[in-house]
Amino acid sequence: MTWLWAIIVGLVLGLIAKAVIPGKQQIPLWLTVIFGMLGSVLGNWLATGIGVNETPGIDWTRHILQLIGAVLIVGVGDRLWVSARGGRGRVT
Repeated sequence: MTWLWAIIVGLVLGLIAKAVIPGKQQIPLWLTVIFGMLGSVLGNWLATGIGVNETPGIDWTRHILQLIGAVLIVGVGDRLWVSARGGRGRVT
């Protein structure tokens, strides 16, 4: 069940990150899910580092950090994906 939640959270965070980043991203859906999962892990790591990962109620700070992590990873990952594919399909 933990993997299922990780995939669902990765999908949601990845899609939100793609919506927040201006322009069209070229990464496929499966890579969006993976980048969203990595962003979630990065956000959890940062939340643990600053001591806000375990709070009573809804962990808004942790969720915001997860989203920021997903935006960063999707943004960088999209650029790497496009450069690895030779820049095909990119409209400037």
